[in-house]
Amino acid sequence: MNARKLWPRILIIVGSIAMLVGAVDPLEGSLVILPGCALVTLGTFLSNRERRVLVDWVCVFVLVATGVGAMFVLSAFGGIGGKSGHSMWWGLLVLPYPIGWVMGIVSLASRLIKSVRHHRAVA
Repeated sequence: MNARKLWPRILIIVGSIAMLVGAVDPLEGSLVILPGCALVTLGTFLSNRERRVLVDWVCVFVLVATGVGAMFVLSAFGGIGGKSGHSMWWGLLVLPYPIGWVMGIVSLASRLIKSVRHHRAVA
């Protein structure tokens, strides 16, 4: 396998692992999930996949980045609910983070299933 095909595959695999490992603790893990998502998006871009797949991963990255940013801003201002004085409704700003993460994991799982089916059909 040449380097042009190897590096995108490595980036996607490392990013996928980071997205799964970061899910152990979603708050501190967001510092692992966000770069992992960026690596998968970059690997998808470099692999010259269909435009739809790249657009999906850019959307996943934007959702995760927006949700993580909102989470850290809300944390900096004392959090939500309780004695912070901020309504629990502010938590809706964090919602893009889990939505993007789930979209990314579903996309990775479907890509894995397609790859396994393709290899079985070839063999």
